[in-house]
Amino acid sequence: MVQASELIHMLSLIVLQPSKIRATPVAVKPAAPSPTPSSKAPTHGGKGKAAMILLNQTQTRMSRSKRAGLQFSVARIHRKLKTTTEKPRVTFSAAVYCAAVIEYLVAEVTELGGNAARDAHRKTITPRHLQLAIRNDDELDKLLKNVVIMESGVLPRIEPELLRKPTSKRAQTYDYSQEV
Repeated sequence: MVQASELIHMLSLIVLQPSKIRATPVAVKPAAPSPTPSSKAPTHGGKGKAAMILLNQTQTRMSRSKRAGLQFSVARIHRKLKTTTEKPRVTFSAAVYCAAVIEYLVAEVTELGGNAARDAHRKTITPRHLQLAIRNDDELDKLLKNVVIMESGVLPRIEPELLRKPTSKRAQTYDYSQEV
């Protein structure tokens, strides 16, 4: 099971390397026509990849992220899971699940941070807005209780002991006489 700190680490690796994200699908070059006189595709054993290429010449290659309906790169998360976990055998569905969870968490934190920025009459989400959003949400605060966000400050809070206690009017009147 992946812990929250590992998810945050993978998220930071993904966010800090946006130049490697490919936004356009790569088209597959159509295979050359088979030189065999028969109408069937050549069979070389295996799972029939050559026959699939001949039959689906008009289809383009689809990424695993697009197939899963996600914005985050499933292939990158799969590669990071294989290199960061103890056992390198990680299933495809585990990578899709992790990508979906990370995408949901990013969307949630971004939405709450945007709300905090809007409340502060700002257009840019700063680390301070993320801190306020995370610490004011019970579930996110529980998930990220040991996470320190740099340059975000602390929640505004005054200890009750430091506040003035309401006193009676009699105690507020001062006696300026010097009689003992």
